[in-house]
Amino acid sequence: MSYRGGMDVTGKVVLITGAARGIGAEVARQLAARGARLALVGLEKAQLEEVARQTGGKAWEADVTDWDVLERVTNEIAEHFGGIDVVIANAGIAATGFVRSMDPKAFERVVEVNLLGVWRTVRTALPHLIKSRGYCLVVSSLAAIVHIPGNAAYSAAKAGCEAFADSLRAEVRHLGVDVGTAYFSWISTDMVNSADEHPVFGKLRQGMPGLAGKKYPVRNVGKAVVRGVEKRAKAVHVPGWVGALKYFRAFTPMVVDRQAVEEVADADRQMAASDTSGLVGPGGRAASR
Repeated sequence: MSYRGGMDVTGKVVLITGAARGIGAEVARQLAARGARLALVGLEKAQLEEVARQTGGKAWEADVTDWDVLERVTNEIAEHFGGIDVVIANAGIAATGFVRSMDPKAFERVVEVNLLGVWRTVRTALPHLIKSRGYCLVVSSLAAIVHIPGNAAYSAAKAGCEAFADSLRAEVRHLGVDVGTAYFSWISTDMVNSADEHPVFGKLRQGMPGLAGKKYPVRNVGKAVVRGVEKRAKAVHVPGWVGALKYFRAFTPMVVDRQAVEEVADADRQMAASDTSGLVGPGGRAASR
């Protein structure tokens, strides 16, 4: 049963991008346990097919920045399952680097995948969601709220995702489609773990004070996303304090400025003197091919 106030995911068709690993794969496993039918979209074919095997889903290899491929795949998914009830626009990559010395291709690829990939995913799937009066979850980030140095591309893209989802929500509500935005802090995934291994950015991130630098288990995200889908929620937060922080976002730039003075100057010099900027993790490598 699907209704305005919530959704029973049993038997529902859920399209997940970035499903080969990390958050996408974990969400797929937890939704499968609730009886959802899964369409898994991603770049790493072998990894993606393994997640499909684990979840009973079906894999489609596709780059979310490729209009033609994405449109074909989305239509194939709808034809195969008889429709699409939920879209989780999760595909994302990250890069390390400071703006003045960062590899321009890496910066632009982050924006292309994390923001334009979300737009293209939603646009191609939207006719199917309108038919099913379904639900769309756009994966943003804590980075949309707190903009730390060395993370400009990711923060800009995720802030764009938040703005995109807010506009979309108002546009499609009268069509029976609900839109949510997901905000996650640092999650223990290949992407974040690889960033932690970076000789400059890793020290910056791990040196963040208190809860700001803590990493959270990916299973927590899976549970929260499942609840969010079932409630057709406007927002999903992991951990919960991220939701509270949104009310104080006007003050976050001042906090970042004060915390970052000494560390940033040294990190900037190291970045400018080295060739260590670029996409991180397996997902980054896959997206750069």
